[in-house]
Amino acid sequence: MAELLPPEMLSYILSFLPLSDQKEASLVNRAWYYAAQNALRELDVRYNIPVASASLTSIKSLSRRHVSCVSLADVDSSSDCSDVLQSISYYLGPHLQSLSLGGGTLTQASFIGLVTSCPGLRVLDLSGCNSLFMSGMLLAQPEIVQKVRDALAGLRDLNLSNLRSLADASFNQLASCAPKLERLSLARCHIAFDPYISLPAQQDSSTVFSFRNLLHFLKERAGHLLALDLSGTGLNPMGLQALGQVVGLRLQELTLRSCRDISNEAVATLCRQQRGLTSLDLSGCSELADGALLAVSRGLQGLRHLRMEKLQRLTDAGFLALHRLQELRSLDIAECCLVNGRELVKALEFPKGPLPHLASLRLAYCSLLKDASVVSLAQGPLRSSLKLLDLSSCMSLTDSSLLAISANLPLLTILRLAWCKEITDSGLLGLVECGEELPPEPLAPHESPSQEAPNKQPRASLLMLRALQELDLTACNKLTDISLTKVLRFPYLKQLSLSLLPELTDTGLVAVAKGCPGLEHLALSHCNHLSDQGWAQAARCWPRLRHLNLSSCNQLTEETLVTIGKACRRLKVLDVSLCQGISMAAVERLQTQLPQVTCLHSRFVGGADLTVSL
Repeated sequence: MAELLPPEMLSYILSFLPLSDQKEASLVNRAWYYAAQNALRELDVRYNIPVASASLTSIKSLSRRHVSCVSLADVDSSSDCSDVLQSISYYLGPHLQSLSLGGGTLTQASFIGLVTSCPGLRVLDLSGCNSLFMSGMLLAQPEIVQKVRDALAGLRDLNLSNLRSLADASFNQLASCAPKLERLSLARCHIAFDPYISLPAQQDSSTVFSFRNLLHFLKERAGHLLALDLSGTGLNPMGLQALGQVVGLRLQELTLRSCRDISNEAVATLCRQQRGLTSLDLSGCSELADGALLAVSRGLQGLRHLRMEKLQRLTDAGFLALHRLQELRSLDIAECCLVNGRELVKALEFPKGPLPHLASLRLAYCSLLKDASVVSLAQGPLRSSLKLLDLSSCMSLTDSSLLAISANLPLLTILRLAWCKEITDSGLLGLVECGEELPPEPLAPHESPSQEAPNKQPRASLLMLRALQELDLTACNKLTDISLTKVLRFPYLKQLSLSLLPELTDTGLVAVAKGCPGLEHLALSHCNHLSDQGWAQAARCWPRLRHLNLSSCNQLTEETLVTIGKACRRLKVLDVSLCQGISMAAVERLQTQLPQVTCLHSRFVGGADLTVSL
């Protein structure tokens, strides 16, 4: 009956599926194929096209789908590259809205020829294209400038990050061709910060990109520019203050990662000047401490996304005003080693909190974080909204945290517990000592684990998190087949890491394969009890696998590669580094069978580690 539905209705129904499931649905019949194409034309679906003659046929095929987003890497001056660029210009150019040319040695002639064939471009990524800006004469001829200006008239997003050779003249020429620009990235570009930045701009330099010139650009585009990325540029407090006070500038997103010189006072001033910010990234700004977070919480009450990773001076005292950020959707304070979570919990508790929209919380590498804080967060303020929780390398956490997460965070889609070495089978299975009080929540239906732990009683197991799509249990080395065989049953799970689990055997592997058939990314490195026989049974359950890491699984031989070649036909990346039973010849045979696969293989040669990417 589904094929009798109108195409528009069928396309709408398929739009609720993840992208990988939409691709599967497109194989059902012709009607489903055409209905699924709408999703594959979306701007956030990027097609990575290799610069090789083999891509020419694929480019023609993509033209029939009216693909709108394309990425090319390592563009050079070879004839194959020229053919690919010409083919993209002819077949895809009229429909392209997003084009990435990051890296490589792109020439000005190739750039102009490609860009002028894409009249509908909205997003252009030139990150790392240093050869294009090396001469300082980009778009120097007026007749060429007019052609590029016509093509980029609708450009909204320009990425110029990682450009060592960017200069005032080339930047101004390119920016003048994009009058409607809303988003600009200059991350890790070399910017000369003149101490006299308040003086009027002088003649454009053909060798240096100056902050003075950037300020002039911001003043001209203040009414249009919404997002700016100056990560890793050496921005200083005076420069940040000058940026914030540009008349008419109303930024919504500002990224300042690793701007190590900016101060708490400069951030406080920025928060008074740019109150409309909805996204702010101050990660790695090593001079910042509690004052910066307090200023953000008090001054940017419309903020939705806040990243403050790697701030070694940040403590719990900085969270005292966090409850004011009632619109906050994501908070990232990973690698803030002085944060223990107690004040974070208080800030989110009634009557101050909770934050009703907080969906993502990253506390990875917060080594002082304890069970009490995680339990309080799970049982209270985050219960009804949290979808991503990252507790990687919070090594003090135990089963108590996992039990609270399983019982109270049913909306979680991503859970990362890598290197939480105190988590055991009991935590995954939801077992507590007989004397402990049980929660009122009903149990999820699953097999009783009482045979393995007769002195314990069942509680909410990891099975309660039915929406999980990503789970990372790397180096939780107390986990064994006892829990993995019973708990890892997630039909929607896409990404799983069980690396560095010394007790994982073929029994656990096969059970995981049957319980998680939709896996696309799987990491099993350093699992030395896995054998060819186990893989022979497991691989047939994973036809969707795209990324597989089996490095340092020394019991595996080339038989496993034969099995993978037959069962995992969609594999893109395979890592068999340091697998002593797998030879280079076996890897080459697999790549002959599956030419799209990138294989990583290394062996110790004469005491050295030799790695080869095929």
